[in-house]
Amino acid sequence: MRQSRERVAVAGLVLVTALGLAGCPQILMETAKKTMEDRVTDDQVTDTKIGTGILSSFSDKDKGLLLDVNVDVWEQRVMLTGTLDDPKMRQEVVRLVRADQRVRQIYDEIQIVTKAERDQRREAAKTKDEPKKEGVGQAVNDFWIETKISAKLIATRGVTSVNYRWRSVRNVIYLIGRARNDEELKMVLDIIRHTEGVTQVKYFVDIKPVLKS
Repeated sequence: MRQSRERVAVAGLVLVTALGLAGCPQILMETAKKTMEDRVTDDQVTDTKIGTGILSSFSDKDKGLLLDVNVDVWEQRVMLTGTLDDPKMRQEVVRLVRADQRVRQIYDEIQIVTKAERDQRREAAKTKDEPKKEGVGQAVNDFWIETKISAKLIATRGVTSVNYRWRSVRNVIYLIGRARNDEELKMVLDIIRHTEGVTQVKYFVDIKPVLKS
């Protein structure tokens, strides 16, 4: 099993490198996590191919989409988050994802914002701003929130953080993945909801027992 998971990680790295897409460091980091997840190798391989295929189609359509839209895939379920300023482009993004026949379900959680806010968020994604509190009243930015959630989940006994993907978009948290049981999911949601800056949580988490290796 360990060797199989290592092969998945290597395959994912090759796919991402071949695409040469923007934002690859984050994708590479996510790929490395896969060696520790509670899901079968075939699902990992398929999800990696789905994710890189979607990003490739985004790049062909408009490279700006790589900065605007986040793609998280878990067992062929795709969660789309981020911000766009055009509802028609949002529909086009969903169409591109739906074109992959392997996708079982799409969670379209892309928010529509003004062009000015989209441009501001796009610039922040380009520069990879450090996680921080910012602005009047010390508003909390999304990267800061994601970093805090990551630290808390990793440190919490009974939570397998590698089985989850989370995104903060304008202080709303979107979560996808797998919980080993009801108790774990409750812990995860409690941690997220009590993280400073979080205003809402939307989650798409299956509850499944741990796989036997």
